Amino acid sequence: MYFLYTIIASLAVFFILKWLKKRRYCTDLRRLDGKTILITGGNSGIGKETAIALAMRGARVIIACRDSDKAEKAVREIKLKSHSLNVLYMELDLANLSSVREFCKSFLQREKKLDILVNNAGMPGVLEWTDNNFSMCFGVNHLGHFLLTNLLLPRLKECAPSRVITLTCSSYKYQKLDFQDLNYNQLPFFTYCRSKLANIYFSQEVARITEGKGVTSYAVHPGFVQSGWTCHYSILFRMLVQVIMWMFFVPCEIGAQTVIYCAVSDEAAKHSGGYFIDCRPATLRPFARDAAVAKKLWEASERLVNLA
Repeated sequence: MYFLYTIIASLAVFFILKWLKKRRYCTDLRRLDGKTILITGGNSGIGKETAIALAMRGARVIIACRDSDKAEKAVREIKLKSHSLNVLYMELDLANLSSVREFCKSFLQREKKLDILVNNAGMPGVLEWTDNNFSMCFGVNHLGHFLLTNLLLPRLKECAPSRVITLTCSSYKYQKLDFQDLNYNQLPFFTYCRSKLANIYFSQEVARITEGKGVTSYAVHPGFVQSGWTCHYSILFRMLVQVIMWMFFVPCEIGAQTVIYCAVSDEAAKHSGGYFIDCRPATLRPFARDAAVAKKLWEASERLVNLA
């Protein structure tokens, strides 16, 4: 009898975990032939799965990352899985604003088109600093992508209709921005949450300033994904989190589905500035929909990266 109860309990846990990890797939089959797509951090995780899916649809895919060895390996894998040779990488370090500027200069010289920009790269909650003395989370997750998008925005407008997709996280809800301390770097989880909230405000402001100019913008929470973000932590922490991720987190392929949806869907295009979860628009907390805060962050970010 004990054995039977054990089997029943195990099956119950299995199906509960399976239900918790259930997610929608992007069912839109639209082709992207002739489109050029730039994906930051496309050498691993959600970024790589997004690159594979969009390359399979015929797009020219450029992955931007700082490690050339990992990038070359990822390009080979993306080409193999997507059956496309139109995949390449360019070097970019979002933790260094000079690198962002050099990348954009090189990209605009080499590439005549940019139809979709996927701001995918990100740092987890770490108490480190960028080369420009910004907290790593705020500097990479927000400021690096802020500068990148601004410098590439004229090309996006030229190639309209175009899209900007920025990955964020539902953990935004646990913090608010402090404009007296945007460079907050004390508690790892809180500094991460603030950077993800900044991503949401940024996406909304991109939608506002490009309204009527053929550029749409989306913030995407991909879900909690079994990616390699734990590499920034100790071995003991990684072992613990790997068990939790196996139980509750979804594979990167599934995490990429909402990004793919926002890249191809006509329905998504009706919700520029929106926040998406599981291939559909979702509701943000009221404080995360404050247009005045979004504009204030944009103006502060311009000063911080010397665009103002």
